[in-house]
Amino acid sequence: MKSKRNFIVQCNSLLIKHFGIHPRNKKLPDPLDMLIATILSQNTNDNNSYKAYLNLKSHYKSWHELVNVKRVTIESVIRVAGLAKQKSRTIKKLLKELNKSSSMDLEFLKHLDNNLAIEQLSNFDGIGVKTASCVLLFALDRNICPVDTHVHRTTNRIGIVSEKAPDKTFFALNKNFPDKIAHSFHTNLIRLGREICTPTKPGCIVCPLLKICCYPDKNYDKKHAGREKEFMLLDNVD
Repeated sequence: MKSKRNFIVQCNSLLIKHFGIHPRNKKLPDPLDMLIATILSQNTNDNNSYKAYLNLKSHYKSWHELVNVKRVTIESVIRVAGLAKQKSRTIKKLLKELNKSSSMDLEFLKHLDNNLAIEQLSNFDGIGVKTASCVLLFALDRNICPVDTHVHRTTNRIGIVSEKAPDKTFFALNKNFPDKIAHSFHTNLIRLGREICTPTKPGCIVCPLLKICCYPDKNYDKKHAGREKEFMLLDNVD
């Protein structure tokens, strides 16, 4: 039986053959920008969270300005992202905490290993493992694969991991993870989950992983092949 590492590499190659390699920003974004964008992305689609992120950027010259802005004002600016009350509270608490230090940034993360960086970020209210790991992948170029609902569903269906909770999937998936493939693997799994391996009636007939996938309830109905949904918020943060 092939190792999990080799299986991931095989899956990654097939996904790249089908979807290609998603383009990244030429310059890594600021970690704090990425963290706030990721908070806005929770439980909504990328287009709406991107609008909310651009709204914040257009209303305020720096994140430092938000320290003295009322939470309800932030809520109104990011309303398009959904869960605005919850997200504005998280952003407000985050920035107030960072403002206690000499500089409002996340530069300290660059000197921490992945586990410690995730632990430190998760200490902020409202920030979990998925959000923290997105900062590491997209802003710090760490070879770490965040697990959202799509990655959780697809990796378990494929048979890469066998876990019931996203956070458990994250730690199982990233243990001894293959080098230099995290970004392509993560973004292509999201596309797989959005376009093909949907929660109900997945379009297995067009899936690039059909022959190696372990999912027992495959659906071969051509009506459920899915549509292309390529826009990725976190690769558009600058």
